[in-house]
Amino acid sequence: QGCPCTVSVSVLGLTVYISVFLSLTHLPLNGRSLLLSPCLSETPEARVLERVVLESRVREMEEENRQIRLQLNQLQGTVGQPADGGNYGNAAWGASADTGPEDVENTAEERANHTECPRSPTILKCELIHVACVCAGHNASRDVVTLVKSILFHRRNPLHFHFITDAVANQILSSLFQSWMVPSVQVSFYDADELKSEVSWIPNKHYSGIYGLMKLTLTKALPSDLTKVIVLDTDITFATDIAELWAIFRKFTDKQVIGLVENQSDWYLGNLWKNHKPWPALGRGFNTGVILLYLERLRRIGWEQMWRLTAERELMSMLSTSLADQDIFNAFIKQNPVLVHQLPCFWNVQLSDHTRSEQCYTEVSDLKVIHWNSPKKLRVKNKHVEFFRNLYLTFLEYDGNLLRRELFGCPSQATSESVRLQGALEELDEDDQCYDFRRERITVHRVHLYFLQYEYTPAGDDTDVTLVAQLSMDRLQMLEAICKHWEGPISLALYMSDAEAQQFLRYAQASEVLKNRKNVGYHIVYKEGQFYPVNLVRNVALRNANTPYVFLADVDFLPMYGLYDYLRKSVVQLDMAHTKKALVVPAFETLRYRLSFPKSKAELLSMLDMGTLYTFRYHVWTKGHAPTNYAKWRTATTPYKVEWEADFEPYVVVKRDCPEYDQRFVGFGWNKVSHIMELDAQEYDLMVLPNAFMIHMPHAPSFDISKFRSSPGYRYCLQTLKEEFHQDLSRKYGAAALKYLTAQRNI
Repeated sequence: QGCPCTVSVSVLGLTVYISVFLSLTHLPLNGRSLLLSPCLSETPEARVLERVVLESRVREMEEENRQIRLQLNQLQGTVGQPADGGNYGNAAWGASADTGPEDVENTAEERANHTECPRSPTILKCELIHVACVCAGHNASRDVVTLVKSILFHRRNPLHFHFITDAVANQILSSLFQSWMVPSVQVSFYDADELKSEVSWIPNKHYSGIYGLMKLTLTKALPSDLTKVIVLDTDITFATDIAELWAIFRKFTDKQVIGLVENQSDWYLGNLWKNHKPWPALGRGFNTGVILLYLERLRRIGWEQMWRLTAERELMSMLSTSLADQDIFNAFIKQNPVLVHQLPCFWNVQLSDHTRSEQCYTEVSDLKVIHWNSPKKLRVKNKHVEFFRNLYLTFLEYDGNLLRRELFGCPSQATSESVRLQGALEELDEDDQCYDFRRERITVHRVHLYFLQYEYTPAGDDTDVTLVAQLSMDRLQMLEAICKHWEGPISLALYMSDAEAQQFLRYAQASEVLKNRKNVGYHIVYKEGQFYPVNLVRNVALRNANTPYVFLADVDFLPMYGLYDYLRKSVVQLDMAHTKKALVVPAFETLRYRLSFPKSKAELLSMLDMGTLYTFRYHVWTKGHAPTNYAKWRTATTPYKVEWEADFEPYVVVKRDCPEYDQRFVGFGWNKVSHIMELDAQEYDLMVLPNAFMIHMPHAPSFDISKFRSSPGYRYCLQTLKEEFHQDLSRKYGAAALKYLTAQRNI
């Protein structure tokens, strides 16, 4: 099994032979198997294999090859070199699979310089590739992540992504890329609102709306010194290195400005139904899911004026676009066919029903770009759809942390954040018994905000309260119940792997309760490291609450019915806008998995007396909630103040700008205790609400509490972190913080 790939090139009598053996194999990838092309093995495993074979030879041959390429450029010229002299390396070292008319004229000697492997154009090592996408809303922001993963998985070059976004996508993607920290990747954002006036005059029937027309504005939206860009729809999956597509720019003639794949449906032929009248197009027309835009040349020919004139002329008879920008691109090309460079159709295999996509390839392993351009997406009909779906799902669930690898031979420019983190890492002592705990504090987790659709209309009286909580996959079943008990806004941070996030998505979309609640913000914090970073996850949920007040809860608790309205009234009653208060919601628990939930305080007290309910953790951790003074609460009719005591960890309502949780505490132990301590240090008054309650529902012990109970090393490190926290508190708040250290020593 294998593909002996041999390339021979003659230069002034010198013959250079390169022979590479790549194995044809099935390599496992995230639980699935991808059939790799014999000569285009692009999985991480295959790359390791390549490096084992090639790395020892690369260094000694690199300089020699560079000299040979230089001779080829100077003495013979580059085969297929663009007329404007663009510097993209030498075609003789791997001619393009994109065979243009000029290839027909090759001499016999040139035809002898061949490769038995599928040939692809090359680009300079470490050349920066620019990619642009229009992305608006929550769903498109999710889709574009899968596209980016597929590009990062195969890429060997630095990348610069240019996103034209609305405010929602900007917030989501800027946070995601900032926390992803992928080496050799730059990201720029452009405000779609500033471009809407350019295209808002065009009536468009396509479901993409005004954003489906934004690609027409890229010469204006993108930097004026950007010469070329690959433009992609968000429903694209790459199955090869994007550098191969970028290299096709060098095959453009001096007049060509746009690279496109032919449309694979019969839409532009006008025979789909009686009286079907599409926009004018050249033959079958072209699909704009994948575009090579030569921006520099487009600006030179006056692209903005040309497409406007085309649109104005056609709209006189067509009245509106049916396929958004694609109609206008095609009408423009119909009038100016010399400006288009037709790409082989495997660069945009369009998976909609009744297309000619199956004619684009002989083997599915030959595919380069898959375009899910049907509204039905993964449910489309195609004889190879199962293969395509598996490829897509592989990247959908692929661990994005694995894509943080440095590029081989292309050092990335360090950011200020990466320098800071590297410095913090170097300060750690690897021989420290608690090194793993300390390292967790500086681990940067990827964060995907607003994973699902979120809509929130602020209350006009500035009393609104968001329930803030965090959870992992094993607590997912609590979400529906919480939504039934709390009608107000919710901010949830979910600690999950990429695959688990997709399971959660399917769960939420299938739930009648969850899919009808638009005021719940779901924020994914992706798993990394060996501990549950509970306070980091809490902080993500806290930061992304957008009401003046927050109810800091845990997902295992069900709030009493009506608590949302009661808390809003309490905010006013206790003048929280002008005072520093933390409102304590008394916590109870049941050991019964099925509970007839009390509808009032009186009913709860009755269940408490019967032993159906208990004060929370009274039998294992009394100190955690004893200061709430449950005996007083039983008869209280007005809020009452309690004093802080060691290990007090109530659930509270505070202003949104309260101190964040201390992220040194991971897993089990002291994560809430430290937060209440800091609230007290900042002189928050702890006020117990007389008619509020929440009930903890039973569940299996978490993995972290099991580690705490079974590992002396775990307990030792937690004690060490507590002592360091006390010291930091003393430095921050001075003598006032000494009481915490004294209280701890008296325990």
